[in-house]
Amino acid sequence: MQGTIFSIEDFAVNDGPGIRTTVFLKGCPLCCQWCHNPEGISFKPQILIKKNGEESVCGKTITSDELAEKLLRDEKIFQLNEGGVTFTGGEPLSQADFLLDVLSKIRPRIHTAVETSGFATSTIFRKVVENVDLVLIDNKSTDAQIHKKYTGVDNTQILENLQWLCNANTPFIVRVPLIPTVNDSLENLEKLSDILKDAKNLIRVELLRYHKTAGAKYYMLGKEYKPDFDTSLAPKTFDTFTKNKIKHIIL
Repeated sequence: MQGTIFSIEDFAVNDGPGIRTTVFLKGCPLCCQWCHNPEGISFKPQILIKKNGEESVCGKTITSDELAEKLLRDEKIFQLNEGGVTFTGGEPLSQADFLLDVLSKIRPRIHTAVETSGFATSTIFRKVVENVDLVLIDNKSTDAQIHKKYTGVDNTQILENLQWLCNANTPFIVRVPLIPTVNDSLENLEKLSDILKDAKNLIRVELLRYHKTAGAKYYMLGKEYKPDFDTSLAPKTFDTFTKNKIKHIIL
């Protein structure tokens, strides 16, 4: 089976426990206005042009056998450091058949994680969740209109999948990118807290600061970074949330 990836990052330390290899699958049905990996949105290979005029191809086709073989070479390193492999993107669930095929070839020898927006059919979402050791799920906003405006898609299916995940047996981490004036509100986190309050295997909730360098790659795609929020503002500080009584959010 074939899939399209655009990067493989070795010795990653922020995408799950231990030292990991992070595989970036190309293609995403969302178009988040703050996306810092715009080269991962298109499902097709693209030409990136640096400021010095140098060109490179972003995206390549690889078979599940080839990718699994590469990942298994570091099996002993992962075991020594309690690490593993994390699949991200783009949106890895958009290449679910390829992803599941790779997972079937490397598990249980390697600890596996998937980072997802949760935007997938319930059938695909549940099948992937049941075939990984850890889920990192991003939550952009609990508000339907805000989510649609800033990501391009409705969040109904995402919230349904998140609610199912709260009752699943797979451990998971929720990540919230705090975007100034978009989702950095107490109301948004309180709604998320209500969804997560009885979750069986929630490890923690991570509040991630907005990076002002998010638009750094757009010029290489011939695009301009022009989100509909003020990038000069900083999101509300973590103290704003920790001083309020958000009962179920784990920081």
